[in-house]
Amino acid sequence: MNRLSADNVTLAYDQRVIAERLSVEIPDNSFTVIVGPNACGKSTLLRALSRMLRPNEGRVLLDGQVIQSMPAKKVARTLGLLPQSSIAPDGITVGDLVGRGRYPHQGLLRQWSAEDERVVRESMARTGIGDLADRYVDELSGGQRQRVWIAMALAQQTPLLLLDEPTTYLDIQHQIDVLDLCADLHEEQGRTLVAVLHDLNHAARYATHLVALREGRVVAEGAPKEIVTAELVEEVFGLRCQVVDDPETGTPLVVPAARRARARGTAEKTEKAPETAGAGARGGAEVSESATGAS
Repeated sequence: MNRLSADNVTLAYDQRVIAERLSVEIPDNSFTVIVGPNACGKSTLLRALSRMLRPNEGRVLLDGQVIQSMPAKKVARTLGLLPQSSIAPDGITVGDLVGRGRYPHQGLLRQWSAEDERVVRESMARTGIGDLADRYVDELSGGQRQRVWIAMALAQQTPLLLLDEPTTYLDIQHQIDVLDLCADLHEEQGRTLVAVLHDLNHAARYATHLVALREGRVVAEGAPKEIVTAELVEEVFGLRCQVVDDPETGTPLVVPAARRARARGTAEKTEKAPETAGAGARGGAEVSESATGAS
């Protein structure tokens, strides 16, 4: 059994249901990426997996236990989370905020140590913010702040790490740097990573396991090479495209159809719609007549 899973969960905010009877299992030692269109439930699922959202029905399991029943500190030593939007306390420095990632490892008999200091320095170095340690977080750009939050998640040193859109606010160079770092954590340290990404090509390049969601349900999951097809992209995102091999990595590369080709495809669908409706009406009449005769 894998360490982290959602079993038949129904997820909602107040009365607004986002997903019903959704089951997902995160393969151990994988770099799992969740993709899908806006408002399909990607971040909601991640919040449930991280214990931030209690399912209305079903359960989320961590190491075989219902995650809601586990002590918060125990969960925090096992599972780290980079939320989609984070707010730092006023007047806190970068070094102090990253240091808060060590909180789950503190206790009555274990206070701040040289090991904590080393982990914080290493986490800041790996995210390229070592020279920002004494700066106030609220003075930083959006991209710099994002790297600070990632450094704090790294400092937590959990075997499972969940990241909700970790490349938000970052330019293309820093997006690749962050995803390379995630890949290193997965490959070199054996960590299990779960990330929500909007860029399907980044997801296909870096993920070892892909979960495609639409309207709160899993449409497909598996290795990117096995599931990413033009048909899947159109089904999930409504986008006509070609899928070719990435010349750098050999992973699937989604190339959207040109604007005119997409417009042509939309027009063709519109033309076919009345024919389909007419056929449906005729079929309905035939069924009705048959049913009447049978009675």
